[in-house]
Amino acid sequence: MDIQHIETLIIGAGQAGLVTGYHLKRRGREFLVVDGNDRIGDNWRQQWDSLRLFTPARYDGLPGLPFPGPAWRCPAKDEVADYLESYALHLDLPVRTSTRVQRLEARPGGYLATLDDAAISCDNVVVATGSFGRTPRTPTLAALLDPAIRQMHSSEYRRPAQLPDGPVLVVGASHSGLDIAYELAASRPTILSGPARGVIPVRPESPLARGFMPIMVFMFRHVLTRRTPMGRKEMQEVRFHGGPAFRVRESDLARRGVERHQAKVTGLSDGRPLLDDGTVADVAAVVWCTGFRQAFDWIDLPVIGEHGWPEEYRGVVDAAPGLFFCGLSFQYAFSSMVFPGVSRDADYVARRIVARQQAGRRTAAPQAI
Repeated sequence: MDIQHIETLIIGAGQAGLVTGYHLKRRGREFLVVDGNDRIGDNWRQQWDSLRLFTPARYDGLPGLPFPGPAWRCPAKDEVADYLESYALHLDLPVRTSTRVQRLEARPGGYLATLDDAAISCDNVVVATGSFGRTPRTPTLAALLDPAIRQMHSSEYRRPAQLPDGPVLVVGASHSGLDIAYELAASRPTILSGPARGVIPVRPESPLARGFMPIMVFMFRHVLTRRTPMGRKEMQEVRFHGGPAFRVRESDLARRGVERHQAKVTGLSDGRPLLDDGTVADVAAVVWCTGFRQAFDWIDLPVIGEHGWPEEYRGVVDAAPGLFFCGLSFQYAFSSMVFPGVSRDADYVARRIVARQQAGRRTAAPQAI
């Protein structure tokens, strides 16, 4: 097996991985970004068609390249994908696509990443594979629904035409659930179940946002952090239950005729979803907007906690010197999972990598278990 050595391997070519590369490059460090997709930005291209960012373009640029387009317009998901691809090209970042890491393990002085038909040894690794993970989470009762009911997770949903005619149940009232229920309600009876997560008071593209957005970004970057009691409480809510409503509100759903239930789906009645308020959803389809779970089973190191999240602070894993994460939800603050906050986290990780290299990597990586 061919083994290439690189000082720092970055796994994932989304915004977190690319901006980590930017900060390493400007410090003159050697690195390589690998990604399993065919093109940079494919994780965004694979989202539902109507998805847009919640922040205007003026806040979405990464260092080294402003986000194109009107400053106060929220970019569509394909625009984000194309921007990330342009970012890597513009800054000449070394990215290898169609390259999936199958296993990461410790070796003396560093780490070994096993690919399909090769391997990469490295002094440092940055895992930048997504804010919430990419493995869909669905309840076990989904397997017991009537087979005539079409089911899909939000990760599979692209547009209403994928679903059969007739009523649809959307399960989960965080961002994806609100957006998808609102879109579906334009063409069919729609039920949305799940407790609300609160509301950010100003819509991202409203005239009021121009005054409110700087305050909101400041709050997300400097107040709701892992250093504050308010931030630590919000971290638990966001990581395990999703974020508050921003673009689509309860009033929007009501105007479009969505049947709204705060109740959760907890059982079945003759093969149909049963909500814990006693409602039986007689529907033709169910869209599970129930989030994702972190799946780091490919990391052969004792660094993952009981809830599936890595045991880190600001992306630094004390138990595994040289192993870092970037782009995690609440890596440091609420802003960590959105464009206005990811560069600060990446810069912190890059500085720690540089410090480790300058110290001569005196602390060895842990041995694999």
